[in-house]
Amino acid sequence: MAIVDLIMPKLGESVMEATVLRWNKKPGDHVQLDETILEIATDKVDSDIPSPSTGIIEEVLFHENDVVPVGSVIARIRSENNVVEKVPVTNPVVNDVEVDRVETHQEEKHAIENIPYVPASPARHSVKTSGARFYSPLVLNIAANEGVSLAELEKIPGTGNEGRVTKKDILQWIAGRSASDRSAEPVKELQTTPESVALRESEVAPPTETAIAEIEESLTGNIEVIEMDRTRKLIAKHMVESRRTSAHVTSFAECDVTNMVLWREKVKQSFEKQEGEKLTFTPLFIEAIIKCIKKYPWLNASVRGEKIILHKDINISMATALPNGNLITPVIQEADMLNISGLAKKVNRLADAARNNRLRPDDVQNGTFTVTNVGNFGSLAGTPIINQPQVAILAIGAIKKRPVVVETKQGDSIAIRHMVYLSLSYDHRIVDGSLGSSFLSAVVNELENFDINRSF
Repeated sequence: MAIVDLIMPKLGESVMEATVLRWNKKPGDHVQLDETILEIATDKVDSDIPSPSTGIIEEVLFHENDVVPVGSVIARIRSENNVVEKVPVTNPVVNDVEVDRVETHQEEKHAIENIPYVPASPARHSVKTSGARFYSPLVLNIAANEGVSLAELEKIPGTGNEGRVTKKDILQWIAGRSASDRSAEPVKELQTTPESVALRESEVAPPTETAIAEIEESLTGNIEVIEMDRTRKLIAKHMVESRRTSAHVTSFAECDVTNMVLWREKVKQSFEKQEGEKLTFTPLFIEAIIKCIKKYPWLNASVRGEKIILHKDINISMATALPNGNLITPVIQEADMLNISGLAKKVNRLADAARNNRLRPDDVQNGTFTVTNVGNFGSLAGTPIINQPQVAILAIGAIKKRPVVVETKQGDSIAIRHMVYLSLSYDHRIVDGSLGSSFLSAVVNELENFDINRSF
């Protein structure tokens, strides 16, 4: 009988630790090969960890809610082999995906050089510890960004394994510190301008459990109080942080997609017969967006402090609704290298994997531009929130038949056309109105001049 070590897998390039959510097996239980043993969570994905061998759970080394470094042995399985093995788990299956994207400050391989008018970012101090207490890279990164000294870090009570400080612990400490700092300040006359109100609201610390309980007790009427699930809390946090991080601006445009609609109607059956895939509108929109990103590369960027990173690869994130109502943005990697058939296959595979909880960690990483189709749910238009650290997101409304004025050489006429509203939200810190509007106009022009005689 051999002992197989179950190793905490590396779930993405920037992920250094994971939290144990739930053990599905306990010591003494029998497991089959690839049967789920436990569920874990990172700042990017929630994942099932399968068994690397058939056998008996010999030992469980971590408890639920413990934070475990990548590469650590988390359990041991007594298998039928006659040698001691150490088997890392790779590509665990995603259950729910979080949109909270905590980015590292690692330099990206495709960063462009000589960007004009961008001042150098100030030197970032690091937090080091000479004691025996362990701090994860994520905690140290948050401490460095928030100016938490080593001495202050040592005072933070940890709820993780062996008293380690988790991300939640340090964020709660920072929120409490900010609240106490504000209470110590002298009272000033409050301004009532919208800008000042928004600023004060953005600085309010999260309510404590006691405050939440008091609020619930004060509620009256025929109501139901529902606790957010973990994924919904992270989505809410990510959306609020995006609004606080980026200077959001949204531009709108109306687009005549009649040629595209007629072409798809003409070829969709032959496309499915030849390619084995259904042809939806999404890959057609993505194809046009990719062509325009090549003309306006600053829309395919991200921001790191005071540096702008222009991405040479075009990785399209596509917002996808899950059956439970939550949202996930799987990524079409190097979408600019795919033709319409390749895009259709990627879109269908990722959408199906998302709906059936089969996305893998690599499927939700490294997006550089996001597309969301609010028209799937009947909306004419939307004002999407930027998917950090990207700088732009384009929303596609519902395609509707409407009477519109058509200009021809023979004169103007009124015709029934397939129309759609496009809305582009962009980060005004680096994308000005002229650039954002020019990009959106280019997308409209690409779609309106769709070649109805093209092949696929």
